[in-house]
Amino acid sequence: MDDDLIVCRCEEISVGEIRKAIREGAQDLDSIKRMTRAGMGFCQSKTCSNLVAKIISEETGKKAFELRPSTVRPPVRPIPVHCWIKE
Repeated sequence: MDDDLIVCRCEEISVGEIRKAIREGAQDLDSIKRMTRAGMGFCQSKTCSNLVAKIISEETGKKAFELRPSTVRPPVRPIPVHCWIKE
């Protein structure tokens, strides 16, 4: 993959930025997320996590299924839907 290819569309993170983070010590999805913000956008890594895992696998030699899944954090407190509906 070309380094300029965008992997995380929400945060506009490229393959090159992911590779740089791996060279600087990132070895899993969470460390990539912390170093680059890939997976912190609107989709919450539903779109890019498989691509990031593939890049980690290619760069480190680890199998994609060996990587720990990214930590998912729900919103701080739920917001009832009815407060958004005007009467």
